Amino acid sequence: MLVETFTVDSPRTRREIGADGKEYLECEHSYQTTRVERAASTTANGLSHGENGKVKERFALVPEERTFTMRTKVTVPKVGIMLVGWGGNNGSTLTAAVLANKERVTWRTKEGAQEPNYYGSLTQSGTCRVGHFEGEEVYVPFKSLMPLADPNEVVIGGWDINAANLAAAMERASVLDIDLQRQLRPMMEGIKPRPSAFDPKFVADNQLARANNVIEGSKADQMAQIRADIRDFKEANSLESVVVLWTANTERYTNVRAGVHDTEENLREAIKAGESEISPSTLFALACIDERVPFINGSPQNTFVPGVVEASIRLNSIIGGDDFKTGQTKMKSVLVDYLVGAGLKPTSIVSYNHLGNNDGLNLSAPQTFRSKEISKANVVSDMVESNSILYQKGEEPDHVVVIKYVPSVGDSKRAMDEYTSQIFMNGKNTIVMHNTCEDSLLAAPLILDLCLVAELLTRVEIKCDGEKFHSLHPVAALLSYWSKAPLVPNGMPVVNALAKQRAMLENFFRAAVGLAPENNMLLEYFAFRSPAGCA
Repeated sequence: MLVETFTVDSPRTRREIGADGKEYLECEHSYQTTRVERAASTTANGLSHGENGKVKERFALVPEERTFTMRTKVTVPKVGIMLVGWGGNNGSTLTAAVLANKERVTWRTKEGAQEPNYYGSLTQSGTCRVGHFEGEEVYVPFKSLMPLADPNEVVIGGWDINAANLAAAMERASVLDIDLQRQLRPMMEGIKPRPSAFDPKFVADNQLARANNVIEGSKADQMAQIRADIRDFKEANSLESVVVLWTANTERYTNVRAGVHDTEENLREAIKAGESEISPSTLFALACIDERVPFINGSPQNTFVPGVVEASIRLNSIIGGDDFKTGQTKMKSVLVDYLVGAGLKPTSIVSYNHLGNNDGLNLSAPQTFRSKEISKANVVSDMVESNSILYQKGEEPDHVVVIKYVPSVGDSKRAMDEYTSQIFMNGKNTIVMHNTCEDSLLAAPLILDLCLVAELLTRVEIKCDGEKFHSLHPVAALLSYWSKAPLVPNGMPVVNALAKQRAMLENFFRAAVGLAPENNMLLEYFAFRSPAGCA
């Protein structure tokens, strides 16, 4: 049962006008967790002897409960999204899709008349369970829990190293049906991307021919122009909020060096000095931080060098990433979680991809492929580390990732995976999967989600006990659900399992409006013998 209109009736939830004259939703949340600590011991070294005389360190599990108060500015501002790589497959597809939804453009294929939608977007097409009514589970749209921007009202702009207008970029991408392209072309022909920062040393040589729309000058000049572009875009469109997302080519990994990338001060000095080992994506990230606009990295390179993270924290400006988790890797973060959680031991994971779009062409170079290989390979680490019964310390499955450029495939990526697991009495189980991933049609709704949620996070504040309200940590772990290699605050565990990532995001939304975390226990139904359950 889907309920689209509802109120949260709780004494812990209230609306009030803040000192800035804006309306806020304020909620108290009782947060329950478990602290793990070394147990007090009567032995000198805090150790005890377990089975077979083995020495085991003892731990205590301590339930804790704290009260957090969250408040969210409910007035949704006029939002702009700026894409780095706007003229690529993802950027042109997202722009076309938003226009099609906004204008309710319908088109015909051999299957008949088609209507636009936002399928694949968690915020626009996902639902959350909130309870039950007369024995039936009740769900609400995800987007109705918190005040998110309407994608049909978002203004899209951005940069690209190629000067093609968005209609030409859409045609070049060959993602959308031709009748839809035909109708959208008049709306997109007049839209052109701004010149972008470009450094040929960070991408494959095969990208040089596309680079006819680049910002000239030193790295400092490029960064200054990016900042000016953000301000101009905001002013020209009367925007109150802007989010920037990198969906351009995968860069090779930056060779992070002491004295250059290790601190904010060193990084800024290195940019002034024209240091060559600073990537365009790092320039974009730092420019966005200085403009106090969220920056999200949708590619696998190490954009967020230590100096960028330090600047983000000092200036309290949101950053998030890395690398979109769309088709093959999303399945991996579900399947390996299932296998390990079921007590089965994955021993071999082999992933083969062939991809024919420009991303595939760029990834055909070893240095850029290495960035993708790292982000794909690390996606199972936390699941493996969760079960030391199955895996000895340092042991991991054999994990191989192969990407080949096959032009005839275009944007319709083929992903083939083989999962071999050790099972009961050392038997073996092998699961083979073929996934045809319409690459940009999976990535575009993720871009939308990342930008809408990042903007929302700029309107959320929190406090605990006697604190004053303050913003959330600028390293946005809540964006992990959409990322292959989630960026999290220092000291926070990295979670890749998809179900845990979604639970974190959903429970945060629930807490912010005064609802308890989802637990699925349903104790009220089976804990009592009375036919009426627990009254």
